[in-house]
Amino acid sequence: MGATVHSPLVTYASVISLLTLCPPFVILLWYTMTLADGSVSETFHYLRQNGLQGLLHIWPTPTPTACKIIAVYAAFEAALQLLLPGKTVYGPISPTGHRPVYKANGLQAYFVTLITYFALWWFGIFNPTIVYHHLGEIYSALIFGSFLFCVFLYIKGHLAPSSTDSGSSGNLIIDFYWGMELYPRIGKHFDIKVFTNCRFGMMSWAVLALTYCIKQYEENGKVADSMLVNTALMLVYVTKFFWWEAGYWSTMDIAHDRAGFYICWGCLVWVPSVYTSPGMYLVNHPVNLGIKLALSILVAGILCIYINYDCDRQRQEFRRTNGKGTVWGKAPSKIEATYTTTSGETKRSLLLTSGW
Repeated sequence: MGATVHSPLVTYASVISLLTLCPPFVILLWYTMTLADGSVSETFHYLRQNGLQGLLHIWPTPTPTACKIIAVYAAFEAALQLLLPGKTVYGPISPTGHRPVYKANGLQAYFVTLITYFALWWFGIFNPTIVYHHLGEIYSALIFGSFLFCVFLYIKGHLAPSSTDSGSSGNLIIDFYWGMELYPRIGKHFDIKVFTNCRFGMMSWAVLALTYCIKQYEENGKVADSMLVNTALMLVYVTKFFWWEAGYWSTMDIAHDRAGFYICWGCLVWVPSVYTSPGMYLVNHPVNLGIKLALSILVAGILCIYINYDCDRQRQEFRRTNGKGTVWGKAPSKIEATYTTTSGETKRSLLLTSGW
């Protein structure tokens, strides 16, 4: 369990502060970006004058429209996850010897989502600006809805775990925060973490990036180069993510972090709000960079995304070849680490120390 690294006091203090401070942060960020002209000092000044009452005043009430938007989006993504074809991929073997099986259809789901969303706007069926106008209510609904979803995960982990990779630390708060199950599923095929992390969280990043772009276009009749660069970089990053999604299933997020508030609430609320916030701000503040600066930022951004991808690729290739392959044309340097699993087995793991 991730909770035993620090003294219990430090663990409790950090867990409880994250549980209580993250939700208002999301609302304050939305308020700052959309209603306070991106001015942190203006929001801070407002809170200093009005205190907790002020926070409650700006906190939007979840509306039926917001709930409907979330429900339709979630159902659409869940359907794509279950129904689209994809090749079978195996995750890493867990400490209890369980090996999860996935269907890799993330890239298909991603393109179907973006094309559908764009088509709905293009043919006048659904206007994405509605999402922007109800953004505060959507975040508010996600904050509470995702919290309830984490309660469901906690109860499920106790009563009906999907695999042997489940267990309690003996502490309710830690279990709720870190999660009980490593690979929770609904039925045999619907993987909850793939849904929350990839198909709801990462997908919403792309959908909202497009939303802000469309909103600015409808507002001003054109899209500023800053918004184009912002949207392009976000879409390149998310496209890279879905192209490599099966690789993501071998990372810490999936293979180590259990499904609790930390990862699931984070992907359901934090990703769509915090990760998309630059676009949220740019909607009403179209910055004109000029062609030189716009291209420089775009190239720098794409280079960073490539490095991020290549780091992951090197590490996975290194693991796959058991340290035998080459990194940048020469034999890699490495650390051989041994560790003991919960069942008392000693295992070895290779850590790459060259390349990126």
